[in-house]
Amino acid sequence: MNHVELQRRWFGAGAICLALGLGALPVAPQSQPEYESPPIRYSATAASNQVTALQARIDRGELNLRGAGDRETLARCLEAFGIPVDSQVLVFSKTSLQRQRISPQTPRAIYFSDDTYLGWVPGGLFEVTVSDPELGLVFYSVDPRPSGAPLAFTRDNDCLSCHAGPLTRGWPALMVRSVYPDALGEPVSRAGSFLTGHDSPLSERWGGWYVTGHHGGPPHLGNAIARDSGQDVTLERRADGTLASLARLFPVERYLTGESDVVALMVLEHQVGMHNRLVEGALRVRKWLHYQQSLQKEMGQPLSEEPTGTALRVIQNEAQRIVEHLLFVGEAALPEGGVQGSDRFQAAFRQNRRPDPAGRSLKDFDLQTRLFTHRCSYLIYSDAFDWLPPALRAEVYRRLDAVLVAATPAKPFQHLPVEERHAIREILLATKPDFAASRGLIATGAP
Repeated sequence: MNHVELQRRWFGAGAICLALGLGALPVAPQSQPEYESPPIRYSATAASNQVTALQARIDRGELNLRGAGDRETLARCLEAFGIPVDSQVLVFSKTSLQRQRISPQTPRAIYFSDDTYLGWVPGGLFEVTVSDPELGLVFYSVDPRPSGAPLAFTRDNDCLSCHAGPLTRGWPALMVRSVYPDALGEPVSRAGSFLTGHDSPLSERWGGWYVTGHHGGPPHLGNAIARDSGQDVTLERRADGTLASLARLFPVERYLTGESDVVALMVLEHQVGMHNRLVEGALRVRKWLHYQQSLQKEMGQPLSEEPTGTALRVIQNEAQRIVEHLLFVGEAALPEGGVQGSDRFQAAFRQNRRPDPAGRSLKDFDLQTRLFTHRCSYLIYSDAFDWLPPALRAEVYRRLDAVLVAATPAKPFQHLPVEERHAIREILLATKPDFAASRGLIATGAP
């Protein structure tokens, strides 16, 4: 079992509060998690994000998100958060906060935009995770069921029991899990499970998920039920990977669409990995810069914002992790024939694309040999990226540009041919003004 496999595979049932990590490095015992220490103080610090802004509008009577039922309320919430309905993916394994409601007949729907995630099971709560400038990711729940009262989003730190533990390197984060679910949706723990991302082979992905669309090559784990004979575990596949509709598997009319799109699932896996690196990097760098200044104060030295010592090493390490994921290091090649998904999801995903003067963007799909045409993550435009501490963002830009302009890039980046690296740089210079400014250039601007 290689290093990547050791990071990805985890033996046990586990949970997915938002169905959405990475293998953890050993963490020394401590009295409280790092994210609860100064300057972060995760639980004690007031949040300020999309949810708090939306709640303020609700409280002032400016916005009513309640509909005639939870399905209508869901549609209104998605619109308010700017989350496309066609981002819907469906997970039927009991690996969530609302596990008692989840089954192959009542899967959990997950919807996402570049900075916000919403999970829902018919008859249950909405679970919302959103980017926050100070806290990284914040988890909320809200009861959408009929009531005379306005919607009330409640910050739910109970999610940290899963979303800030060994599987997430000890920091608040998301996970995408692939399990072997039985006929009730219970993970068969002795069969193991996977944390999946853009580096996962398709053969390990989507256990416990419904998958619509088409791909060539070997089968994935989606649309399958595990049978445990006591001797071994076998999979009963309910579809062969070419499923166009889920209508014969469960009552799809209870949901906003009848799809759980293969391309949406692949985008979600990449996005979660990218989001986690941005959030962890930001929080760790803030912690060590705070520690540096606290030490300087104790020693009677002038306070300096210039990172040194451990703080500098943390910035360098976190920048490298971010740049590697930004540039899709280790991305698993698509099978021969590529993948085919929903045109509706792809159109919705590309609504906020940022084209350069040549019409190219980081949200252009390839889907033949890889996910995107230009392998630099679109989350470079996200709130989570823009909220990186300045020293970390500057180091990310320095390392990123060094890869893009190198005659021969370092080994992790040699999957990117020179033409693609030049195209990525041109797109960024035209569409990301602070990247251009960091290189001493002026952004050319998108049309």
